[in-house]
Amino acid sequence: MTDEATVRLLDRFLADLRAFDPVALWAHGSLAGGDYQERRSDLDLVAVLDDPVRFGTVRELIRLHRRLCADEPLAGKLHCSYLTPGTAAGAERSYITWAHNGPMYRPVTPVTRRELHAFGRVLHGVPPADLLPPVPEGELRAFVVRDQEEYWRPTVDRARLWTRDVWVDLGTVTFARATVTLRDGRLISKGEALGLLPGLGAPAEVVDDIGRRRYGDAAPPTRAWARRRAELTRDFLGPAIDGLVTRYEGSTSGWRKVRGGSTRA
Repeated sequence: MTDEATVRLLDRFLADLRAFDPVALWAHGSLAGGDYQERRSDLDLVAVLDDPVRFGTVRELIRLHRRLCADEPLAGKLHCSYLTPGTAAGAERSYITWAHNGPMYRPVTPVTRRELHAFGRVLHGVPPADLLPPVPEGELRAFVVRDQEEYWRPTVDRARLWTRDVWVDLGTVTFARATVTLRDGRLISKGEALGLLPGLGAPAEVVDDIGRRRYGDAAPPTRAWARRRAELTRDFLGPAIDGLVTRYEGSTSGWRKVRGGSTRA
């Protein structure tokens, strides 16, 4: 069940969005997949607008989000990409998106598109299957391999990032989710990914730390633990990602042209 503050935010957002005559508003990620944790999880949304998203439309959307952030405590967690019926197809395209308290252009990735087809939550309008083409298995797998190889593997080498909670949490969980998608063709929740991490060789201390932060009431890490945790996480992820990419990149070569951003998005 969605918490009251989240329901209020979504109702307000949809009411404000009606000025743009939306064709649809969909949720994916934790909110749609049943693993949503209020004030901890992002609210991952995709809106489809009827009219072309011109410069004036973008300017008005930015104003909408800034007003929302000023009025609603959870609005900083709300991320939304804006499509139109004529631009919805194709994971290679970038769309205006509000995320992390600002506007940007980024793709609606094959992972997001598969989530929308598999368990997307319709908040308004038509369902995803009416506008989004199915994601071929090869395209999904190629994106996941590329994301691990070209985004996460170089990020592991940026040591200073890994003293921060967000990188530890996302890096390890995304690896577990990527492993299951490549092995079984399934998309799994962050909670399921956490349960699988010990079997993939992740340090138990790190997995417990992530679990307490996501589902419990963890205190901020001490400086000594943050450094130790960063070392443990990087020592695990570097070889693990290398092994995963080596195992699967040959089977996805026909889809290597697929572009996209990180599955962090």
